[in-house]
Amino acid sequence: MADGRTASGADEDGAPPPPVPAPVGPASAVRPFLVTAGRVAGTASGRTMPVETQVVATVTGLDALDRLSFEQHDIVAACRLPQSLAELAARLRLHLNVVRVLAEDLRDAGQLTVHVPDADVTHDASVLRRLIDGLRAIPDSQGVLRDSD
Repeated sequence: MADGRTASGADEDGAPPPPVPAPVGPASAVRPFLVTAGRVAGTASGRTMPVETQVVATVTGLDALDRLSFEQHDIVAACRLPQSLAELAARLRLHLNVVRVLAEDLRDAGQLTVHVPDADVTHDASVLRRLIDGLRAIPDSQGVLRDSD
């Protein structure tokens, strides 16, 4: 062959081909619409929970862990400490809308407490300005502060 390998993939001197790197993490074999039974995120009011919505497991949810489906179990177990839907989706490697639908189901069953942020506060420009200023006040690895606008 032109690249110096034989038809079996080995080098001409008989060395095996280099190993193929493994994937970063296991991919879910279950399609998102199967996990949610075809439902999409949305509450009775027609609005979805924002990604910054904080969720935390209830005592009822922790007691029911052994009776929950795989994904519901993982969500409740991961929510022993409050975290956002975005953090939860990233940690569990689930689609954000799957986490939204399952979180709504778990809330309805009393197994999660959901804290939706006040929309007026999350759209307040002064909050974003303070966040940006706070991030700029963190020195880099060499102790140098970032320039401000």
